[in-house]
Amino acid sequence: MSPKDLKAALRKECLALRDAMPAEVRIEASLTMADHAGDIIALDPGHIVSGFWPIRSEVDIRPLMVRLRDRGARLCLPVIMDKKTIVFRELLDGVAVVETGFGTTGPGAEAPELDPDIMLVPLSAFDSVGHRIGYGAGYYDRAIDRLRNKGHMPRLIGIAFDCQEVASVPAEPHDVALDAILTESGFRHF
Repeated sequence: MSPKDLKAALRKECLALRDAMPAEVRIEASLTMADHAGDIIALDPGHIVSGFWPIRSEVDIRPLMVRLRDRGARLCLPVIMDKKTIVFRELLDGVAVVETGFGTTGPGAEAPELDPDIMLVPLSAFDSVGHRIGYGAGYYDRAIDRLRNKGHMPRLIGIAFDCQEVASVPAEPHDVALDAILTESGFRHF
């Protein structure tokens, strides 16, 4: 099986496991993650953190984002610009969020674009060394590459439920590994 086919199979399997979690279990796990996020929350005021509004059965990190904002972080959300590009727009109090494609929600065009220092990355599957499988469109890999080409090296923290961990993710040259993962079991550095 090719790496692409293996990733597709792992993605399908892990998303099915995530989808099978009862809503109340996902909510409790999401709240527990905010309690385990001490390393993220301890950042200095002014750091720029990209989060995301949950789609489908994703972890709901909005409680974590509130804690980050209360600690002085500047928050931003990904916005899909076209079939290959996402940018990160600042999430400000009182500014409406709008549908931005691929089922996502983010700030509108009036919000400033930011380069995140920390990226909270949604994913389909991950392994114990920090390799991840996204949703297959490559938006985050390209965004991270674009930031690094500008000399900006964001810290990459995967966000997932424990059921999304697999024994091994086939890493390809274009894949970007995570620095850490946050699940309902805790925060792990790679």
